[in-house]
Amino acid sequence: MSVEPKRPKSRRKILPALLLCLVFGLFGTHRFYVGKVGTGILQMLTLGGLGFWVLFDAVLLVLGKFVDAQGAQLRDWT
Repeated sequence: MSVEPKRPKSRRKILPALLLCLVFGLFGTHRFYVGKVGTGILQMLTLGGLGFWVLFDAVLLVLGKFVDAQGAQLRDWT
């Protein structure tokens, strides 16, 4: 059984990222919020992977597994 290494805590918050994902996710705004500009542009061009990428990101955010551009985990809701 492998143990996942503990990631550093991001200064970004889950709630704003989740709200951006749910409302404007097709345009990748939540990815811009966490500093992932390249994948934010890709989401904009593909309309969030036709919605699948947005859904996947929303699930990761709710589970607390989403990371920012520096690899730090978003842990705090507010």
